[in-house]
Amino acid sequence: MKHPWAVWIVALSGFCASGTAALADTVGCVTTAWKLIGANHRICVEAFPDPKVPGVTCHVSQARTGGVKGSLGLAEDPSQFSLACRQTGPITLPPKLPKDEVVFSEDTSLLFKETRVVRLWDAQHRTLVYLGISRRLIEGAPANSISTVPVMAWR
Repeated sequence: MKHPWAVWIVALSGFCASGTAALADTVGCVTTAWKLIGANHRICVEAFPDPKVPGVTCHVSQARTGGVKGSLGLAEDPSQFSLACRQTGPITLPPKLPKDEVVFSEDTSLLFKETRVVRLWDAQHRTLVYLGISRRLIEGAPANSISTVPVMAWR
């Protein structure tokens, strides 16, 4: 038998784990479907720097549900997003870069669903790999996107 408090513990642990992730700045949004009542459906683009690797900036576009539920923050956004990360300055790798680390996390529903970007370090190819995933605490979601940034000298 599942305990009701167990769901809250799982949700809280996910929230606490994402505390080190970067905050994003909204670049802009484009309407994809007009709604008579409530906000329009949109695609929004956000930018965030890698919090531990100066010189890398990522952009993520995500679908945003409109309508009355979307306006009230009660809608579940679809697991549709895209990710692009690029070198935007000299890259400085920290002395002990974790093999994988969450660099961005954003809720896509009131509870239990989020878009998360994880940085992976491919030491063999000296490449930072950014993997965007849609996470559901109850049942996983297969949506994902990938972007790579080779660590090279900045000109």
